[in-house]
Amino acid sequence: MKKTEGLSAGEDGAPTARRDWREAIPNDRLAHLIKEVWRGLVRALQIRLADHGVSFGHWLFLRILWEREGITQRELSAEAGVMEPTTYQAIKTMEQLGFITRRRLPDSKKKVYVFLTPRGRALKEMLVPLAEEVNAVAVRSIAAQDVSALRGLLLTMIENLAEDQIEGRAARQKQANGLRRKPGSSSRPQRTRQAASLR
Repeated sequence: MKKTEGLSAGEDGAPTARRDWREAIPNDRLAHLIKEVWRGLVRALQIRLADHGVSFGHWLFLRILWEREGITQRELSAEAGVMEPTTYQAIKTMEQLGFITRRRLPDSKKKVYVFLTPRGRALKEMLVPLAEEVNAVAVRSIAAQDVSALRGLLLTMIENLAEDQIEGRAARQKQANGLRRKPGSSSRPQRTRQAASLR
């Protein structure tokens, strides 16, 4: 039986939760636990999306376009958090599937904008309930107040990490500025010292 971290594969190859998972890593780091939750959510949604011929990668872009279409490929890439070459390949496939169309606007002929087709818009009514179902499965048997508390905690963690990133960037910039201004770091005084030693 092939095992993966936190999961094992059943006889049919489908992943099943290991009964000893909690005992094996009772004090595992939050980062690992959140990663396992994310992987589980993605797997559950992938299975449901596949029944409609939609990949998880295409889902990421569709959910953005359902909220705001007519954006550039670069904007779509930034919102999805993926590299532009990856977005380009996904957009090409989605266009072939009839989910989206690309076109240039009269006032900006250099940029290519992405729009949903009627088929792409219609997918929202079919696919969004699938994502809601996966979320419901994930919190099954958890009290509503605990789910609400969990949401608040996760939002706080996101804010804390965002602040840490900003503070870290500022600290690195301050350190870099300090190194550039360090006395005796320029090449001119060094040449003066070298000349004095040759006299």
